[in-house]
Parts: sequence; C-alpha cells; structure tokens
Amino acid sequence: MSLFETARKIYPRRVKGTFRSLKWLSMIVLLGIYYAAPWLRWDRGPHVPDQAILVDLVGQRGYFFGIEIWPQEVYLLVGVLILAAIGLFFATALLGRVWCGYACPQTVWTDLFVWVERFVQGDRNARRKLDESAWTLEKLWKKTLTHLIWLLIGAVTGGAWVFYFNDAPTLFSDLWHLDVSWSVLGWIIALTLSTYFMAGFARENVCTYMCPYARFQSAMFDKDTLIITYEAERGEPRGKHKKGESWDGKGHCIDCDSCVIVCPMGIDIRDGLQMQCISCGLCIDACNSVMDKIELPRGLIRYDTESNQRQRRDGYRTLDIAHRKSGKTVVPQQKMRWVRPRTVAYALILSTVGSLMLTAIVLRPMTELTVNHARAPQFVRLSDGSVRNDYQIKILNKSHDDRAYHLSTQGLPQARLEVLAAGDETVETLHVPANSVASFRVRVDTPEATTHGRSDIRFLLSDTQNPAQNSAQNSGKTPESARHDSYFIR
Repeated sequence: MSLFETARKIYPRRVKGTFRSLKWLSMIVLLGIYYAAPWLRWDRGPHVPDQAILVDLVGQRGYFFGIEIWPQEVYLLVGVLILAAIGLFFATALLGRVWCGYACPQTVWTDLFVWVERFVQGDRNARRKLDESAWTLEKLWKKTLTHLIWLLIGAVTGGAWVFYFNDAPTLFSDLWHLDVSWSVLGWIIALTLSTYFMAGFARENVCTYMCPYARFQSAMFDKDTLIITYEAERGEPRGKHKKGESWDGKGHCIDCDSCVIVCPMGIDIRDGLQMQCISCGLCIDACNSVMDKIELPRGLIRYDTESNQRQRRDGYRTLDIAHRKSGKTVVPQQKMRWVRPRTVAYALILSTVGSLMLTAIVLRPMTELTVNHARAPQFVRLSDGSVRNDYQIKILNKSHDDRAYHLSTQGLPQARLEVLAAGDETVETLHVPANSVASFRVRVDTPEATTHGRSDIRFLLSDTQNPAQNSAQNSGKTPESARHDSYFIR
C-alpha cells in the first residue's frame, strides 16, 4: 500500500473566457509593477537616493516614494505585515481564495511559464505527445528553447528583486559590464534557480504541499464565502449527449471533462470543494463554453456560496423533474450576503490598523533624542556641595538638511549644562548633519540646594530654526546621594 500519491505531470489546456481574461490582466499588471517599480524615480533632494522604492541596507534606510523608514521605525513594517494579513483574511472571507487564483506570485509566475511552454511546444495534446515521444531533433530544440526562456525569465526576476536593494540604473550598468560583487551575483543566481524550479517544475505542488495557506483556509470560510461550486442537482446524472437527443432523465453535465483538463491543479471540481482548488475560475470558462455549444444555460459551474447552493438545491426539488431536465429551466442565482459579522469584524480591524499606521506616519517626529547616564562615575559631589552628572546624548536628525539644536532641561531650574566637545558646540547650538546621528557628552551641575532626594530631570531638544516642527525630549532622575548608583530613562 502506497502512502503517497504518485506524482503526475499536469498539462492544462488553453481556455478562453471572462476569468481567463482576468488572469491575463492580473498577470500583466502585477509583473509590470514588479519589474518596473525599481526604475521609478522620486526626487528627495541632494545626497539622498532618488529611487522611488529602495531598501538601502548599507545606509540602513527604507524608501517608499515620500515615506522614509529608519531602523528605529521598524514598527511600521510590523504594521504593514499586520495589514497584509488582515487584508488577506478579509478578501478570503468575501471572495474565497481569490489571492491564490489571481495574485499569488507562485500562480502568476507559473502562469507565465505555462504560457511559454504552450507557445513553444503547443497546447495540451501536443505537449503530452512531445513528452511521450522519443528524443528527436524537434523535441531537443523545443525543450531547450523552453528551458532557456524559463532561465531568462528567472534571471530577470532575480535581477529585478536585487534592484529593490540597490540603485537600479547603477546596478544594471555594473551587470552589463560584469562588474558586480559576488554577493549580488549570488543572490541573482539563487533567485534565478528558485524561480526556474518553482514555476517550471514544482508548480501545483507548492500550493498543495508547501504553502500553509491551503491548510487553514477553511477556518476563514463560512456559508456565505464565495467559492467555485458545481450544481449537482442540475448536472447529474451526467453522461454523453448527442445533438437532437432528449434531455429527459439526464443532467446537463455531458461528462466532457473540460473542467478537469483546463484546471492548473488537475482536480475535478465536480467532486466538491477541495484543498487544492485555488479559485482561478478556468473551469467556469471551460464549462460555459461547452454550455454555449450545446445551447444550455451557463452556470453549471460557477462562483457561488454554500448558502445559495443550498437554497437552489431546495428550489430544484420543487420543480418537476422532467421540466427541469428539459434543458432550459434553471433556478436563478441568489444574491450574495457581503455584510455579515465576519466581514464586518475584518473591516473594522483593517480600518483601525490602517488608521493607526497613517497616524504614526503623519505624526512621527523628524528628530529623536536618546539620553544615557555615564556609567563611571555615576556622579561627582563637588567641593561646593553641588552634584555633577555626565550624560551621553544622541540626536537623530531624520531631515535632509543640516540642523542646529538647543538643549535645555526641566525639573532642575538652577542646573548648569555644558557640552564636552571640541569646537564651538554649546547647549545653544548642537549641530547635526542631515540624515545622521550625532553623539555628545553633556555635563549637568546641580546646586546643593536641589540635590536632596531624587529629582526628576527632563531634557528638551528644539530646532533653533523651527522649534515647533523639530523637537524631542527624554527624561530621567538625578541620584539621591552618593550611595545611590542607579539611573534610569523613562
């Protein structure tokens, strides 16, 4: 007894129809965005990358058009991942596995590879015959050309991905002149081979065995989720049908297997909803074309919900059997319930997280201040009784212009601040270059009258040119006495 199903190659046949056209449109748009996005330009001023979408690992920066993300703002990436996950759940609850069928990278690139295979080797029967035939000159050149085009697509795909992490025109020029680092070349080769293997050979096995989404999709389905259904009450008993024969006692399914032959997953939707189904709708196009040829109503296979399917099943039972098998009478499709508790919950979560993300982006400061107490000594009591504390402060200037900042304190009105730095740096003018972090050592002397007990101290930083737009603050406590060696930032 075998524990695993024997692997078999699937030869999907070409089909025309509404959903095939939607898949072509989706593939063209998504591939166009993927390959073209690194070449888009966005002017951010001098000495700043002008690539619209760029992950600058060397500069530790991320750019997305007018949004610039620093390492300290990694929470924005977390928010994007949460939005993507909730958005996927929301789309699944409404439309089933529409992501898998139309937008998943595995589906998009597999579609492209199958198109190349069909273009070079022919449609389903020709490809199957070619694989089963002995090796000839024709088979050799067709197979070679197919795999060379696959490798070329893989190389362009890998190169485009690396462009997102480098300046695209510069890296393209380096690639053209064979002047690239081994790390860049290694990533391109790895992504080329992975694309070649996943879209050329693994194909439907990725969806069935590797992707976890197919395993837990049913948890996001309910009776009103849009899925691909087969109307068994109308289609059964299935069987061959000749033109001019009566439909009495026969179902509308003529058992042509067109829905199976065009399926990229190789399943039979007439067996019911299955884990492998990616809801691409190609079986619907195939079945509708057959219904048109035999002059029967469309919709034997369709996008529908479990709830509507149950209502139509009850509707068929009220019809006279001979009447419903006459070939023209079908129970009409019911309306969809788009608004229901599950979809409302997902929509609320999506809007809440989206609003928080938008607020965080709009209100994020362009200046950040970090204060750390000097480790040794913790503090020094001077001869006049005052207490001296040293602090290491770091000022992050996220703007694209050089800034001068003014440093002050709150909580200790008589405190004296001094910057221990070479040059003309004072607490009145702390210069920080554009897009950089500057570190300063600051000394705070507190008079004897204010050193009894632990005192709150807050450091305030303001831009000398525009205090309202560029300011930051941090706070801590002064030590209670010489025997206290603790300090904290809050």
